[in-house]
Amino acid sequence: MAVHFKQVAIVGVGLIGGSLGMVLKQRGLADSVVGIGRRVENLKTAVQLGAIDRYVSEAKDGIRGADLVVLATPVDTYERHLKDWGRCLEPGAIVTDVGSVKGPLVEQAEGLMPARVHFVGAHPIAGREKTGVAAGSVDLFKGARCILTPTAKTDPQALQAIREIWEAAGSIVLSMDPVLHDRVLGAVSHLPHVAAFCLINALTDIKTGATPELDLLAYAGGGLRDTTRIAASSPEMWRDICLWNRQNLVQMIEVYEERLRHLKQLIAAGDGPGIERELERAKQVREKL
Repeated sequence: MAVHFKQVAIVGVGLIGGSLGMVLKQRGLADSVVGIGRRVENLKTAVQLGAIDRYVSEAKDGIRGADLVVLATPVDTYERHLKDWGRCLEPGAIVTDVGSVKGPLVEQAEGLMPARVHFVGAHPIAGREKTGVAAGSVDLFKGARCILTPTAKTDPQALQAIREIWEAAGSIVLSMDPVLHDRVLGAVSHLPHVAAFCLINALTDIKTGATPELDLLAYAGGGLRDTTRIAASSPEMWRDICLWNRQNLVQMIEVYEERLRHLKQLIAAGDGPGIERELERAKQVREKL
C-alpha cells in the first residue's frame, strides 16, 4: 500500500472515526493516530481498543503536525472546527470527513481550507444504530460502499490517498458529484431514517382503547425491530443531516406521503386487489435489494 501518513488526527472518535483509526493502525497506514473529542472516557476506551495512540483535549494540539485530519463529528460542526484549527494545518495536509451530507458542506469546507491544504469529501456507508468507539470494528467498512465526492478543486493526489485508505479498509470505493450524492442518499438513507423515527413516535402516540396505559412496544416482534432498528441512531447526528439536506429530504418525504396516502385510500375503500397490487409491487422491488 503506497499511502502512509506520519500523524493522523481524528476529530470525533466514535463508531466511524474509531473504526477508521483501527484500520489506520492495524493496516500500518499511519505512524501515529491522535484522537480529539469531548468525552475523556470514550477517548480512553479508544486507546484501550487500539483505535488511537493518544488523545488531546485541545484540538489544535492534535492538529499541529498532522498530515491527515479526519472530521468524524456531526456535520453541523464542520465550520466551527475548521475555523478553530484550520490555520494550524501545514501545507500539503489533507482534511477529509465521513459525513452523510456533502453538497453544501464540501463547498463550505473547500472555502475554509488554507492555501495548499486539500479537502476530500468521503462518506462510508457503514453506520450502525450503536454509537461510540466501543461499537467500532476494524471490519466495519469491509464490503461496504464508500462514496468520495471530488470537485474541480480537489487535488488528484489527495483524492488518491483517501481512496487508498478506504480500499485498505475493505470498502467498495465510488466517486459521485456532491450534489447528486445528497439526492441519492436523501432517498435511500435519510428518508428511511425519518420513516423509522416517525413510526416509533406514532406507536408511542397510539392508545389502546380501554387500556391506554398498555405499552404497545412490549408486544413487538421481529418485524417491528427490523423495521425500526435505525430509529435508535444518534438524534444529534440525524438532526444535522435533516437540516443540511432538508430541501432534498422534504421532496422525498412528500413522495413517501403520497404512497402512504394511496395505500390508506385502498385500505379505506376495502379494495383487496388494489392493496395486493401495491404490496406486490413493493415485494418485487425489495427482493432485488
